[in-house]
Amino acid sequence: MERSRDTRHGERGRLVWLTGLRRYLTFIVLANLAWEVFQLPLYTIWTEASPAAIAFAALHCTAGDLLIAASSLLGALLLAGHPDWPEQRYWSVAIWAIAGGFVYTMYSEILNTQIRGSWAYRDIMPIFPWIGIGISPLAQWIVVPSAAFLWLQRERSLT
Repeated sequence: MERSRDTRHGERGRLVWLTGLRRYLTFIVLANLAWEVFQLPLYTIWTEASPAAIAFAALHCTAGDLLIAASSLLGALLLAGHPDWPEQRYWSVAIWAIAGGFVYTMYSEILNTQIRGSWAYRDIMPIFPWIGIGISPLAQWIVVPSAAFLWLQRERSLT
């Protein structure tokens, strides 16, 4: 059987994994950049740093978000993936990827706010009192990847 020469779609017009990966990570970068910019006022850097340092922080954090999302997706694909992903086991991979990003973010927020002191919350950051972690960064790792996977699911249904 001859394979399609179209690099975006495989047999029967399926969205192939590389296109799915590219679309997912593009969405992740754009949505996380927006989230990082909007949540910056919840951190002390907003009142203590120069505009250049704040801009650098937004870009630096977005790059970190991309690494977290890519690593979480890779781990999810290794744990629950299928050679025909995203056509097969789509939501299983999505759930594992979201969980991976969420768990890593919990670890990172505790490490960087409570142990290392690399960054700090302002008093306006809503906090989960029993663990001392900001609600915004945890919500980010539920909302953004969920939206990315829902968008990609919609794109899959259009192909």
